[in-house]
Amino acid sequence: MGKSEGPVGMVESSGCAGQKRPGFLEGGLLLLLLLVTAALVALGVLYADRRGIPEAQEVSEVCTTPGCVTAAARILQNMDPTTEPCDDFYQFACGGWLRRHVIPETNSRYSIFDVLRDELEVILKAVLENSTAKDRPAVEKARTLYRSCMNQSVIEKRGSQPLLDILEVVGGWPVAMDRWNETVGLEWALERQLALMNSQFNRRVLIDLFIWNDDQNSSRHIIYIDQPTLGIPSREYYFNSSSNRKVREAYLQFMVSVATMLREDANLPRDSRLVQEDMAQVLELETQLAKATVPQEERHDVIALYHRMGLEELQSQFDLKGFNWTLFIQTVLSSVKIKLLPDEEVVVYGIPYLQNLEDIIDTYSARTIQNYLVWRLVLDRIGSLSQRFKDTRVNYRKALFGTMVEEVRWRECVGYVNSNMENAVGSLYVREAFPGDSKSMVRELIDKVRTVFVETLDELGWMDEESKKKAQEKAMSIREQIGHPDYILEETNRRLDEEYSNLNFSEDLYFENSLQNLKVGAQRSLRKLREKVDPNLWIIGAAVVNAFYSPNRNQIVFPAGILQPPFFSKEQPQALNFGGIGMVIGHEITHGFDDNGRNFDKNGNMMDWWSNFSTQHFREQSECMIHQYGNYSWDLADEQNVNGFNTLGENIADNGGVRQAYKVWCGSYRPEFAIQSIKTDVHSPLKYRVLGSLQNLAAFADTFHCARGTPMHPKERCRVW
Repeated sequence: MGKSEGPVGMVESSGCAGQKRPGFLEGGLLLLLLLVTAALVALGVLYADRRGIPEAQEVSEVCTTPGCVTAAARILQNMDPTTEPCDDFYQFACGGWLRRHVIPETNSRYSIFDVLRDELEVILKAVLENSTAKDRPAVEKARTLYRSCMNQSVIEKRGSQPLLDILEVVGGWPVAMDRWNETVGLEWALERQLALMNSQFNRRVLIDLFIWNDDQNSSRHIIYIDQPTLGIPSREYYFNSSSNRKVREAYLQFMVSVATMLREDANLPRDSRLVQEDMAQVLELETQLAKATVPQEERHDVIALYHRMGLEELQSQFDLKGFNWTLFIQTVLSSVKIKLLPDEEVVVYGIPYLQNLEDIIDTYSARTIQNYLVWRLVLDRIGSLSQRFKDTRVNYRKALFGTMVEEVRWRECVGYVNSNMENAVGSLYVREAFPGDSKSMVRELIDKVRTVFVETLDELGWMDEESKKKAQEKAMSIREQIGHPDYILEETNRRLDEEYSNLNFSEDLYFENSLQNLKVGAQRSLRKLREKVDPNLWIIGAAVVNAFYSPNRNQIVFPAGILQPPFFSKEQPQALNFGGIGMVIGHEITHGFDDNGRNFDKNGNMMDWWSNFSTQHFREQSECMIHQYGNYSWDLADEQNVNGFNTLGENIADNGGVRQAYKVWCGSYRPEFAIQSIKTDVHSPLKYRVLGSLQNLAAFADTFHCARGTPMHPKERCRVW
């Protein structure tokens, strides 16, 4: 569950930095066995009966419909009744699931989310492979893209040639060329190289420039400048420790192997010494960039991050040894025929990084910087090449994710097409698998959960009445998007086809097709600079098992893919719907009031609507939660502690949502991925999401008769909302 937003693209490297990404429901995994009070009370009755504890109430009615029986079986299968729930409720509720499920060789973690996504992908495979009747242009293009991805024999036959061709366009990859300095290097300009990577290949390397809603005026778009992401998912991997060193060594060997193969394919000598030296320099450069970036836990205060300035001030503050900001930005925007205005403003998020970048640019040669820029493009494109290139990353992926086996080809292709043509694919999924009347039922649940959230504001002694009133106004102003945008199903509405009008795919040119997607995606985002913000725009596809909250829009989104059991079903007891999608709704609503969302008003504008009294007490309440989660030590991640600062927003949302419904998250991690997760994930590990939120809930201890001082009934509880 998440809190920030932005355009999404499927990338094989670590993605695009700084971009206000969709904050996701579960950070990519997790099993959710979601139970409302009624369901947990039912478990409590079973437990009480086993312990001989008298219950005050008798169950007056037993539901025996197929939906109820299925839900009951799921709950019982997932439980481990040999565990005392007051000692370890996670094991009590999830032990059966953990015992019955082994992490597949292709996965770094496994949960009900993975199960649901597997099932969703089976549906998508069928609709993408269906060619019995000609469909609308957008859908036909999605099917062509899918077939090009599945055309493995052609991909193998073409080998590295598509990549070698594109390297010429980007000014060459010095490590895989002969005499780069003498041919290209003398005309090399950093501004133009960064602009080319950004506008043509959607790779925002070294400096992250993107367009999104202005935090201070959510009705308009503005240019953002921020620190970038890195080749390895977390900056922590670039610092010394035994596990980090293994990842870095595998990453370097991956770089060396790819460069060596491309030299051979270009009929150049292997020159192992040159390749090793060049790529070691690239890793050293990237390590310095990692040190220059600010850790995520220090970037939670969006008000402190936000610095709006004109181009002259940008140039004077961050000269970067003569880097021409106007040239860089104008070259990016020229790709969509936009001219900078005389009074153009930008928002700088990454001031400390830009201050540190100057010395780095001064230290490294044009050759090393170009090697790095092109490596990031190559890293992103490995998955579009023949199998021998994928084989070079096996050890790196093993060190990073714990996996040795790659996803089967059809699943990889389904995921790629869904990520890049989400509305076209979403239209196929909705027609095939989404019952239309679900929308109204979910909307009713949202209204009820929102009402409960507003009512609980009265319980908060730390918040004054004026701030409570503003919080109520914001909660009541939250807009919702449910299932899918209507136009993707309207045959006479050409909007869906127009979205993909610039794409022309060929079944035999998967690599080139993927480059089209990068370019069109980048330019679609850049064009927004001169467009008004569309409050009804969907920025996530329908065929997605996830949900999120957007602070700039004060909006919660529940795609069709998540509106299925165990989250939601017309057939299962309403209690489980409240505990399932109801918990998700409560979580997303609470994101509007977490450490990030609280900085935005009911219209999505960054504004301090809090009194000094309430602000101070919010921080004090949050400190309790930071300390609580920061003291959880995770055995799978070499006993590292959870980052209470990084995970604060999600923990606040978990604890807020659980007051409308109880929930349990069950799932397994590989140790390598556990280490990555604790460095990069804004969510706490599954076990501690369960234990942390339920330890803070008095009703839980009451239901299970947990004595004070037991693990699930601590002497001190934390509460924000």
